[in-house]
Amino acid sequence: MGRFRPPAKSGSQYITPAGAARLREELDALWRRERPQVTAAVAAAAAQGDRSENAEYTYGKRRLREIDRRVRFLRARLAGMTVVSQAPSDRARVYFGARVTLESDAGERRQHRIVGPDEFDMSPEYISMDSPLGRALLGKRLDDQFVLELERGSSSYTIVAVDY
Repeated sequence: MGRFRPPAKSGSQYITPAGAARLREELDALWRRERPQVTAAVAAAAAQGDRSENAEYTYGKRRLREIDRRVRFLRARLAGMTVVSQAPSDRARVYFGARVTLESDAGERRQHRIVGPDEFDMSPEYISMDSPLGRALLGKRLDDQFVLELERGSSSYTIVAVDY
């Protein structure tokens, strides 16, 4: 098996203001705080002499590459993002940023908020718009019923509430 890996499919280009602020904060922390500290540590380790057996130097350079890779990713991702801060005109439909309450056939209610792929880990109720449930919800209306087909089986849901 070769080393080639196809590039990962980039997620949707929408983000909430809170998600964008979190990505900018991470970028700032990496670029202005952590990278200068690691650079200083690598310079100090390099001044000790033989770099081939210097663990601090080796691991410091590796960490610098990791930081630079993440900084490049965050800058490119933020440059291509659309920050969605306004609710849509049709508030009965499910769009990006909606808080949706679902009721299953068993009568169980769950609430989800549809967000971008970069921010679904901010809260347990957040789901990515690229997830199977997120894709199934987009465009649906209040009181719509739908069936979600997954590998482990299918589930039927009714949209009980839509809020922005």
